[in-house]
Amino acid sequence: MAHHKSAKKRIRQTETRRQSNKWKTSRVRTEIKKLRTLISDNNKDEALKLFPKVQSLLNKLAKSSVLKKATAARKTSRLASQISKL
Repeated sequence: MAHHKSAKKRIRQTETRRQSNKWKTSRVRTEIKKLRTLISDNNKDEALKLFPKVQSLLNKLAKSSVLKKATAARKTSRLASQISKL
């Protein structure tokens, strides 16, 4: 257990950030799963409607350093290519 005031603050900050990052990544994963099910069902119209939302969420995570920029770009690119193949 931390004894210094600054160490206690660091523990509080870390926990807050961890929880924030966790719900953000969970939300993106859920949206990606929804999009992939639409792709697997060959539902191009709905997939095209959902894709900008997923893309926006990925970019927000990359901007806030929850995800690496390259990872977000790769996921976006692969989803876009899967939609275009429909």
